[in-house]
Amino acid sequence: MSAPATPPEAEAPLTFEIEGQVGIITFNRPGKLNAMTPEMAELLVAAVERCNESDEVRAVVLTGTGKAFCAGSDISLLETYATAWDFRNRTEYCDALRGLRKPSIAAINGYAFGGGLEMALSCDIRIAAATARLAAPEIKLGWIGGGGMTALLTHSIGPSNAAMMVMTGDPVSADLALAWGLVGEVHPADALRFRAIEVAATIASRAPIAAETAKSNLAAALNMPLEQAIAYERDLQTVCFATEDALEGRAAFAGKRAPVFRRR
Repeated sequence: MSAPATPPEAEAPLTFEIEGQVGIITFNRPGKLNAMTPEMAELLVAAVERCNESDEVRAVVLTGTGKAFCAGSDISLLETYATAWDFRNRTEYCDALRGLRKPSIAAINGYAFGGGLEMALSCDIRIAAATARLAAPEIKLGWIGGGGMTALLTHSIGPSNAAMMVMTGDPVSADLALAWGLVGEVHPADALRFRAIEVAATIASRAPIAAETAKSNLAAALNMPLEQAIAYERDLQTVCFATEDALEGRAAFAGKRAPVFRRR
């Protein structure tokens, strides 16, 4: 007789697996809409560190189980912080995700609320299920987001649309998120994971140092004046040009063959 299945809530609340050259981080508290706990924040930090240290992982997918991507912090646990300063100095899961050096894709399979939306915004690419809903609902509870919500939303969808989300707290549909540029693609829910891994695998097949450099350069482009950003891009291009992978890319092009990149 086979062993009974483990109830989802008894499993690890955040899982990490590697499929080919793609790391997959999955929020796994479906009964709580994948709301983040301090334990999950620590597990996310560990997963990010593993991805950063691994030559095997060249791109990362972030997604959730059940009907939510992530509903943000578990509100029922917020009272466990003794003071507001303790809350301020907690392990911040959005900061952890922004410390990921590998290209990242948020596969928004359902509700992405509060910190869940901030984590999606912290990824390089966002794709969503047609049933997904995205919101900055903190104002309904008396505060605002603290994981980069206003800055990231403003950069992503412009001041007016960001204000609409932050000041009303109301969710937007996947289709509206697509129209605003908050997500890049919308797919049927049952096709989302496949598409996210497909995009990640495509990125993973490219020169990894160049992909990581592109990630850094895209972040810099949001924070630098135009001329500085162009100069920085040129410096990063020079760094990439000096790698063994760039030499391999040129040799493969000349030999009309597929390149074999080694992250060197």
